[in-house]
Amino acid sequence: MTSNGTGSLDGAVIAVAGAAGPAGRAALLRLAEAGAIVVACDADPARLAEAVDAARYAHGGATVTGETVDLLDLDATRQWADRTEKEFGRVDGLVHLVGGWRGSKTFADAPLADWDHLHNLLIRTVQHTSLAFHDALQRGGRGRYVLISAAGASKPTAGNAAYAAAKAAAEAWTLALADAFKKEGGEKGPQAAAAILVVKALVHDAMRAERPNAKFAGFTDVKDLAEAIAGVWDRPAEEVNGHRLWLTPQP
Repeated sequence: MTSNGTGSLDGAVIAVAGAAGPAGRAALLRLAEAGAIVVACDADPARLAEAVDAARYAHGGATVTGETVDLLDLDATRQWADRTEKEFGRVDGLVHLVGGWRGSKTFADAPLADWDHLHNLLIRTVQHTSLAFHDALQRGGRGRYVLISAAGASKPTAGNAAYAAAKAAAEAWTLALADAFKKEGGEKGPQAAAAILVVKALVHDAMRAERPNAKFAGFTDVKDLAEAIAGVWDRPAEEVNGHRLWLTPQP
């Protein structure tokens, strides 16, 4: 199965968490273009509705749904996973795009409140979505859990302690999920996969318009990220499970 061209993910049911931001909008568009049934969630209902409508409009006939889900509530997240599988008969993917950033000028003045905020956004949502969707992804036969991470997790800087630590924790949790898929696959190898897409930072058209002279060196365009997300289904589970797939040079 390839992700190049319309229809290549026909019938695949892919949930997208954190779907209302620029990266989420690009992912919805790309997955809908590829023929997937896209089940989107976000904490902002107005922005989510805009993102869902844009994907539907761009690809007439595509099934793109959206609902507001509190991913900090494990029960609510489990109910979302159960509803998705019940309605569409299967779940082939969960793309984790819940983001957020807090930083400081120096290490010494880093407010620990930043950690509390990022722990919820970047770690707790990963824990809840992975636990909620694990069984369905395993049952689907080609399930993929896709985490978007940052190069800073591997090379923290003084002013990015909380952010880098939170991203590193989210990566570790995702790699533990990958190990579970490997063990559950036995001698046949993993049937589902958990993979990490690593970027330096993301850029989109509005950012370029606001800063026309900026070079955004090493940044990944959200459209390229969306292409890479769709491409995770191109490769066998064993090739992507437990791997960091770098979209920027490794630090």
